Amino acid sequence: MPVFDKLVQLTGHRPVERYGASESLITLSTRADGERRPGWVGLPLAGVQTRLVDDDGGEVPHDGETVGKLQVRGPTLFDGYLNQPDATAAAFDADSWYRTGDVAVVDGSGMHRIVGRESVDLIKSGGYRVGAGEIETVLLGHPDVAEAAVVGVPDDDLGQRIVAYVVGSANVDADGLINFVAQQLSVHKRPREVRIVDALPRNALGKVLKKQLLSEG
Repeated sequence: MPVFDKLVQLTGHRPVERYGASESLITLSTRADGERRPGWVGLPLAGVQTRLVDDDGGEVPHDGETVGKLQVRGPTLFDGYLNQPDATAAAFDADSWYRTGDVAVVDGSGMHRIVGRESVDLIKSGGYRVGAGEIETVLLGHPDVAEAAVVGVPDDDLGQRIVAYVVGSANVDADGLINFVAQQLSVHKRPREVRIVDALPRNALGKVLKKQLLSEG
């Protein structure tokens, strides 16, 4: 069961989800008196601007489907990294947009959904840009799935092939999970392969080591 649903079950309240970083403070938030959609972190705060861009810096449509690199601009941004001018220069573009390193989708109402980190969670498969986090959220909603991690494995035809690593019950079925995702997301976001494993590799903080999964092919 996704964390959002567990919290609703335990408390009777729907969580208020937000997004931010040390470099920017909180920049996006759902409203306490507004829609609280699982997995969506809301709208920009007053004075904050956001945009999604592709690899060439072009604007990405706000259709709730197309994944882009999230950039933010506003009065809460940091001035730079202490004594690290190169890192500071790399963090901003010429118009003072901060490159968050996260990838997201935005729908027609301006609601944002973070789908992962650009470095490990942005999958380019068959001409589409897919966020691993979006697929993981769907998989975790399946009753037979306890843990899930999605990666993009190099593929000669697709560029990257979407592969899901799943820790599940004795009844978990790989093909059934592929169909489960295809029924809830666009069909191009479904895993091409599901690998059932006993455990996911994690670091001391409990974060899944996706680069280790990629090294296993």
